[in-house]
Amino acid sequence: MDGRAPNQPKLLSNLSYVYGKIMSHSSYKFWVILLGLPVHVVVFFYYLYKQKQDMYLSILRETRAKLLESGYKEQLASEFKDEYIRKQTFFGKKINQKEMDRQIKKWTDIKFAKTLQEQVDEQLDVQKVQKLTFTSCFQALLSTPLFFVLTLIPGLPMYLLIFLYSNSYLKYIFERLIMSLFVIVGVAIFVFTILYISPFNPAANILGETATKEQIASFNQIYGLDQPYLVQLWEAVKGILTFDLGNSFTGNEDVAASIANKFPITFTLTMISLVMAIVIAIPIGIISATKPNSFLDYSFMFLALIGLSIPNFWQGLIFILNFSIKLQWLPATYSPGNSLSMIMPVVVLGTALTASVARMTRSSMLEVINEDYILTAKSKGLGYNQVLWKHAIGNAIIPVITVIGLLFGGMLGGAAVTEKVFNISGIGSYIVDKQFIPDIPSIMGGVVYVAITISLVNLIIDISYAFFDPRIRSKMRQY
Repeated sequence: MDGRAPNQPKLLSNLSYVYGKIMSHSSYKFWVILLGLPVHVVVFFYYLYKQKQDMYLSILRETRAKLLESGYKEQLASEFKDEYIRKQTFFGKKINQKEMDRQIKKWTDIKFAKTLQEQVDEQLDVQKVQKLTFTSCFQALLSTPLFFVLTLIPGLPMYLLIFLYSNSYLKYIFERLIMSLFVIVGVAIFVFTILYISPFNPAANILGETATKEQIASFNQIYGLDQPYLVQLWEAVKGILTFDLGNSFTGNEDVAASIANKFPITFTLTMISLVMAIVIAIPIGIISATKPNSFLDYSFMFLALIGLSIPNFWQGLIFILNFSIKLQWLPATYSPGNSLSMIMPVVVLGTALTASVARMTRSSMLEVINEDYILTAKSKGLGYNQVLWKHAIGNAIIPVITVIGLLFGGMLGGAAVTEKVFNISGIGSYIVDKQFIPDIPSIMGGVVYVAITISLVNLIIDISYAFFDPRIRSKMRQY
């Protein structure tokens, strides 16, 4: 039963069909039952009622009665008894009456149940009767508009989950979001545990060497540092999930407000660097791959190697020395109201990413343009540009996107060096400043919300795979 009869409304028919798929082989089964528990309870009682009237049970009872009346069970018991006695006699073993009765009963019940099921299945095949199950009962009810209307409100979360499961793209996004949630919680637990077992004493570091034991104890009590590990961990995770991070140990400032003020600066810096890297690196990689071993290829790859080799802090200092102090073209430090002050930090942060993406684009393009399907496209008479843009770049861009996603996380988390060099009050320098105390609420908030951003960016990258590669779209539909 697939729940998609032609006379049923299309929406309900699809819901019924998808419900059957979930209940048969899916990890979503538990959540569908849990979210629709009131509806499932009602359907369960209806199922018990229908079970009494089910033709399958009627055939089962009739067949069982006929087998018992024919003396089939006694015949089986007699055959197994003779077989048991012969076997014990052959091996010279003493016959234990209780053990013999137990074995005979066990074998008889197994053989009788097997024969009964075989005869019932034969009759069901002849009469085209389907065994009633809870799932098939629920599917039949779900296909009726009245049942759907009556259960819409109590079963709304369940229906939303079924609809989500029916759409491969929404399901893919939902599963990635759930995975990201587990990653974020895991990061929170890991970071908190590291801070908890660290040798640093926040109270002693903040209050200073002259602090008394009573002052330290009072500080720990105020911020809950005297609580057990699990209690502190729960409060930290709960604060992250509810966006209530409390106050920092230093300055008694609201952590969520501080992060909200500092995070956009780092995110803007990183995104501009990312766009710069993509705009510059991908064309360079394509040109190098289409003209391998040429002067342009060697030049571009040499520059990319230099970009990968230069440390951020050294590059930033050289930029300040030349463009700020000597030439006085650009401001040495970042100023929120001055767009020119963003140029040097963006270039410094994006240099390594640009070099990495350019090299990956080149190697990926070189691998793709030598594939058989590219040669086939050329042999069919397609123009060079058409082959390049329609067939080569779309397949070569997948590993490039992967590299961009991975390096973006490194940029976002590693922007602290660049921020320190250019005196940018971003989330990276904020975390660095707080980690030596350690200011647990501030560090937890900064690290976890960076992890949230990285998870969301990786989700976007995963979705973009399907845009560039039809094979991935096909797998998503099958999945």
